Amino acid sequence: MSNSELLTSSYDFHLPEELIATHPASPRDHARLLVYNRATEQITHTNFYELENFIPKNCALIFNDTKVIKARLFGQKKSGGKLELLINRALNADDINVYIRGKVKVGTEIFFDENLVAVVKELNNDGSRIVNFMACGNKLRFEDILPIIDTIGHVPLPPYIQREDNKEDESEYQSVFALNEGAVAAPTASLHFTPEQHTRICKNFEHAYVTLHVGSGTFKPVEAETITDHPMHSEYYDISPKAKELLDSDVAVLSVGTTSTRTVEFYARNRHAIKGEANLFLHPNNKPLRVNHLLTNFHLPKSTLLMLVASFVGVDKAQELYAEAIKNKYRFYSYGDAMLIL
Repeated sequence: MSNSELLTSSYDFHLPEELIATHPASPRDHARLLVYNRATEQITHTNFYELENFIPKNCALIFNDTKVIKARLFGQKKSGGKLELLINRALNADDINVYIRGKVKVGTEIFFDENLVAVVKELNNDGSRIVNFMACGNKLRFEDILPIIDTIGHVPLPPYIQREDNKEDESEYQSVFALNEGAVAAPTASLHFTPEQHTRICKNFEHAYVTLHVGSGTFKPVEAETITDHPMHSEYYDISPKAKELLDSDVAVLSVGTTSTRTVEFYARNRHAIKGEANLFLHPNNKPLRVNHLLTNFHLPKSTLLMLVASFVGVDKAQELYAEAIKNKYRFYSYGDAMLIL
């Protein structure tokens, strides 16, 4: 392996701004699909609704069934100063890791609609904060705040979608098989499936679900000069019994998205742990052990997600595929088009 594969600068590229998708394809499965076959080195340009025609026979699909919560909240301090709070992840039943836009200190109370109050408990060095949520003087568990924020919160669109969320995003920034609440970013490869296509694929192929609650760390660019010096964020995962059975067999696996891939690969390295915290960083120096094929979107420069793609094909080929996508005006990022690596 060349040293260049470990340099963050090797994962940079220029993306014309007009190729950043700010709205989803409609219908969902009319997004474009670039298929790359590693065995033949063939690139095929098609549409997502043709996906079934490219899935290898006797292959099992692993989906991430996490559900995006309305993690973006607007409130104010006692002084009347307005604040924006983004829930990042629950650390336990009471302590919630958040990001707050606005100045706070330990003990600051932030007031929201529906009598919801966040009390700042700790200030972390990475810029995040730990809060407890209260209502009517009682501390709330994470599951108790979910129905409240579903009423008062906003869809946490990624920072590069430079617009306010709208009613459409409530359904579009969610997979049709989303089930377990807890993500603050969507597993974006999943967004292309219509109910009909998902049902059809599940009928014709073995499949199973894992849960990985995607945190906002997924958007954090790698700032270290060498990628292996990057501190990888951690996210809660859960492997379903059916997924465990599939992963413990020798059936070939197609992972739907980078989040499913990280979950499967974390399990492959820690087979005793069917739930917990996953912080696996896949890159050309840490290749997949269990996932055979990858379905994914097109990702940000210098992101751990692009490095994950390079763990399948190498950094030079990843750059070549991205250049091909840019040349053919594919749409990038969360609401963008998809790539299948066979």
